[in-house]
Amino acid sequence: MDACSSSETTVFERQIADPIGMMEELEEKMVSVLELMVPLRNRLDELQKERDCAVKEAGELRKKIAEESSSSKKPQLFTDFSFSEIEAATGNFDPSMNIGEWGYGTLYRGFLRHTQVAIKMFQPQDSQDHSDFQQEMDVVSKLRHPNLIALIGACPEAWSLVYEYLPNGSLEDRLNCRDNTPPLSWQTRIRIATEICSALIFLHSHKPHRIVHGDLKPDNILLDANFVSKLSDFGIFRLILYVENAAGGSSTASSRTDPKRTFMYLDPEFLETGELTPMSDVYSFGLVLLRLLTGKPASSGIVKDVQHALDNGNLEGVLDESAGDCPFIQAKQLAGLALRCCERSQSNRPDLRQEVWRVLEPMTASCGGSSSFRLGAEERRQPPSYFVCPIFQVSSSVEPCSASCSLVALIVIV
Repeated sequence: MDACSSSETTVFERQIADPIGMMEELEEKMVSVLELMVPLRNRLDELQKERDCAVKEAGELRKKIAEESSSSKKPQLFTDFSFSEIEAATGNFDPSMNIGEWGYGTLYRGFLRHTQVAIKMFQPQDSQDHSDFQQEMDVVSKLRHPNLIALIGACPEAWSLVYEYLPNGSLEDRLNCRDNTPPLSWQTRIRIATEICSALIFLHSHKPHRIVHGDLKPDNILLDANFVSKLSDFGIFRLILYVENAAGGSSTASSRTDPKRTFMYLDPEFLETGELTPMSDVYSFGLVLLRLLTGKPASSGIVKDVQHALDNGNLEGVLDESAGDCPFIQAKQLAGLALRCCERSQSNRPDLRQEVWRVLEPMTASCGGSSSFRLGAEERRQPPSYFVCPIFQVSSSVEPCSASCSLVALIVIV
């Protein structure tokens, strides 16, 4: 047996001879190992907690990025047009294609990709104008409602926004029977009022910020080939982001003033305080209702006339006879509702969703199902041009009514 084997045997024999000492030594080593494991276990727990938090934060971040990406994407119906397309559509900006001026630019009509359109040209003067153009393009292109204007596309290079051309012009022109067009029937007027109420409810409920139109009037209510109304011109100069203060519930509004704004339809409380709220639109909507009922412009003391007629039981005397026979009960109900909307104090005006809509919607339903629903020669139903193959489209001989009737809308409900 060599020396190494002899040494190992001696150690082994000593351990066998002292089993208690061997156990104690093993216990000491186990205690040492356990003492080392305690901080390692604590550190492992900490790392697992950090991992769980990181996974949660990463998930929230991915969700946020996806939401922002989704909200920032252009709608499927939004098209980028080139400058050459805009130039060709307007005949190199031919004056004969000019259909009007707006506060900060020019409106043209033309054909883009076999579709008749209205092209809103901006005339930028400063960096604010560029910001306004971008805001209108970003905001309006994302709004989707059957009675709101929507962009077909844009050409940033030409500072232009492209809307669908609406052949039946503005509500103002139709109420004035411009170009000898037939008057709108009562049923059509009630339906238009209901559609605009729906559009305003949608804007006022928009997330994350409510949108106040700020310039509601018959000139900004456009009619398509089927006389479906489209609320327009709530872009950069009247688009108000209604920001609620989380602490006090107050609101602030920022808006540039359009030099062509019609002040007779504006909320008097807004003119006094400068604070534009959804109730400001309710006031304007009340005047539009009275305009539909009487056929008279808002500047003619229409509120006092209707109130006086109601007080004296002579409402028939102020109703628009050209619209045909209107059920007296409905007319009286609408007149009272319109006057409430026109209350000077915002706190006295009705809520659109809870009160106004509940009156208008049943009326429209009854009109739609009635055999007395009549359409004039110009009101016969036909599919909008953008649903018809260009090969089968026939150019219309009807010229645009005015600048206001040519700022147009293509809209799809979400």
